Amino acid sequence: MKGLSGALEYLNVLEKNGTVFGLANIEWILDLLDNPEKSLKTVHIAGTNGKGSVASILSSILQEEGYKVGKYTSPHLLSFTERIAIDGIEISEKEVEAITDEIREKVQRADKNRFFTFFDFTTAMALLHFSRKGAEISVIETGLGGRLDSTNVVRPLVSVITNVDYDHTDYLGKELENIAREKAGIIKEGVPVVTGAGGIPLSVIERIAGELGSPVAALGRDFAFRKVRDGQMTYEGLGMRLEEVRVNLRGDHQLANGALALCTCEYLSRSGFPISETSMTQGASRVEWPGRLEVVREKPTVLLDGAHNPHGIRALKEYVAGRYEGIKKILVFGVMRDKEYEVMLRELTGSFQEIVLTRPLIERALPPGSLEVHAPGAHVTATVE
Repeated sequence: MKGLSGALEYLNVLEKNGTVFGLANIEWILDLLDNPEKSLKTVHIAGTNGKGSVASILSSILQEEGYKVGKYTSPHLLSFTERIAIDGIEISEKEVEAITDEIREKVQRADKNRFFTFFDFTTAMALLHFSRKGAEISVIETGLGGRLDSTNVVRPLVSVITNVDYDHTDYLGKELENIAREKAGIIKEGVPVVTGAGGIPLSVIERIAGELGSPVAALGRDFAFRKVRDGQMTYEGLGMRLEEVRVNLRGDHQLANGALALCTCEYLSRSGFPISETSMTQGASRVEWPGRLEVVREKPTVLLDGAHNPHGIRALKEYVAGRYEGIKKILVFGVMRDKEYEVMLRELTGSFQEIVLTRPLIERALPPGSLEVHAPGAHVTATVE
């Protein structure tokens, strides 16, 4: 295989297999690799929104405490290597090439006709990399759902379900109860659960956790935060209070994500990974997570955000409305064809004076010409292929 380009070409072929739920194939691959996941201490994160933010805040805190921390997230923004990192340092291109070659050869020797997906393969890559590099604790984000997600081979110290809202309804179901049931599938017997879910989804999570003897800590009931000012909060935890915690990510929703990360730290401290209050506050204040309400230019302000479902779009809309009132705003919008783009675009049309429709350079992207009909009354100034 010729370097990273050859590895990515192979992975891109796998990506065309699409989404296939089930753990049989990832378990088969991991068996070939002598089950690296069994040597790992992990935190497993599912949810509709905020998974990557919670993973990044938590990883930053754990690194501040001095632990060697693996982090597996998806998708990536610019480079595949972003998905797999240890102590904030992305896996190298040479390591991607070597691990891809190794796993590919073992798979083909065992059964060259075996079917598996891109996410099966990359999850195995991440778990093998973390095991070999001696990660003391690894923060693992689900790809889609939870119960049948490839990452659900780990037995974590803490399970986190950030929230439950409508997304991937073709795969997870049309009702919140069904979506919650899929995400609650990451809960393991006796393993504590931290969640920001409420209403029906929380009831589902608590029922499943109760059946497994797993305690549940719910945001707003068992722990809470109070906004002090933009980017800063007071945290009222399970057994601690932290004043003026700064979360270095924009948007009030990131304070909720910060609270979820801090509650997870409380559970980790009870499970052999003690974390000081200083590490919690400094780690949260130093977190970086690109592409989430990220200002990449001033004068004029250029803001990038990866909102990809109605819940995320509402957070974006509230942030823009609260901070850029009276300023002309131009939206550049592109989306995948499997997203709820009608609802997303309808939510945004009243908040921007001009809209430019475009498409990301990816096969799943929706052509911009198909979007215009879903922007009623909006001033669409251009469509860019």
